[in-house]
Amino acid sequence: MKLAIMQPYFFPYIGYFQLINAVDKFIFYDDVNFIMKGWINRNRILLDNKSYLFSVPLQKASREKKINEIKISEEHFNKWKNKFYKTIERSYKKAPYFNDIFILIKKVLDENYASVSELAESGVKTISNYLNSKTYFENSSGKYSGINLKGSERIIEICKKEKCTEYINAIGGKKLYQKKNFENEGVKLKFIKTNEIKYKQFGNNFIPDLSIIDVLMFNSKKEIKKMLQNYELI
Repeated sequence: MKLAIMQPYFFPYIGYFQLINAVDKFIFYDDVNFIMKGWINRNRILLDNKSYLFSVPLQKASREKKINEIKISEEHFNKWKNKFYKTIERSYKKAPYFNDIFILIKKVLDENYASVSELAESGVKTISNYLNSKTYFENSSGKYSGINLKGSERIIEICKKEKCTEYINAIGGKKLYQKKNFENEGVKLKFIKTNEIKYKQFGNNFIPDLSIIDVLMFNSKKEIKKMLQNYELI
């Protein structure tokens, strides 16, 4: 079985979905410390042919708290959401797949969530379902012990519990994880590297690495499924 573990990100870029697509089970790493100014509650879309950063308002966010302990701001969320809808319309109203994708975005944001991790996970699952993904989702807080283990130790512990033969990590993990540590436990460690992905946006200059929202607005399911295969395992 192929396994991946990753913090829940809010409408992440296509490389995140390539990782999901590459494994049998994807575990949301929701009981590790929150990352300030990371991608758990933020991402980027296209606005006036430039990259625009958006952020879900949070309540007392702190790196001292676990991701699943961080609450969405009840005071500011609805105002932010309505403004975000207007921004999406302003940016993508003329995109070929606007109508379908705007419905998906509203489906995610119009629900109530206890934490930012639930919101981010809902976005990932909704998009994965739209793309007909067969990957099974799990939460690290739901069934895995070893919360006091650090770094690769806990990842390996989860791999052993799942009896996985191959663990795939985002390319940034090359600085953190050693293949020999995994091999000693009978697990092959591989890193996923996204190849160049370009598609037609509105302007002449392509803006890469935006939220999956941008990819969905400009591309059909068939085109996106081809993009999901456009990576290397190293």
